[in-house]
Amino acid sequence: MRSGPVAALLALSALALGTAPAPGPAPLPLPARMADTGGGTQLLTAVAPDTGSTTGTVTWWDRRGGRWVRTGTAPARFGARGLAEGTTRVQGTDTTPTGLYDLPYAFGVRAAPRGTAYRYRPVRADSWWCQDNGSRAYNRWTEPRPADCRAAEAEHLITYTTQYAHALVVGFNYHRPVRGRGAGIFLHVHGRGATAGCVSVPADAMRRILRWADPKARPHIAIGTPGGATAVTRY
Repeated sequence: MRSGPVAALLALSALALGTAPAPGPAPLPLPARMADTGGGTQLLTAVAPDTGSTTGTVTWWDRRGGRWVRTGTAPARFGARGLAEGTTRVQGTDTTPTGLYDLPYAFGVRAAPRGTAYRYRPVRADSWWCQDNGSRAYNRWTEPRPADCRAAEAEHLITYTTQYAHALVVGFNYHRPVRGRGAGIFLHVHGRGATAGCVSVPADAMRRILRWADPKARPHIAIGTPGGATAVTRY
């Protein structure tokens, strides 16, 4: 086996002549490497470089002919304190929960983009999302805000005209809420910076996602890091 400067020169010569060895097989797309994608034919992946990151990438995928095909991609923002495991996340920590979640419905201050097939709930003046652990409406949309849900522990949705112009509810802690784990996790439009635990994308990307999402395809969102996303757990 050749070594040292001679081998390096030969390698450079081979590259210059276009005779370098053929690369190995291309890596499988991320959904194909995941243990669970939710069972549908559409998937969103929200991937941060590491758990301390506040930025990353959202990609949407379609399963066609038995293969996952990337349909679109956009820059993403995550919680101001990065990501946290969904099963142990604590409310109020400004972390985005990792895991695989369904997307129960869409909503927005603005009308649904033309072509939206998802159930789309318009935000009204009395629309609130309750995050009060003592309320029977914990982690639920309410109209109006119930007496047992304190205003200081709820989001008045219409006041977030930029972020909630268009959004999708993420099914984190939604179907069987655990008090203190967190409420009001959405995929929404970018604000001024990192989120309080949601995932955000630019406004045009959010509109494209809503036009793409087909409830019949049972789309889910997988949130994690490059290695961790392959092993996210469905919650």
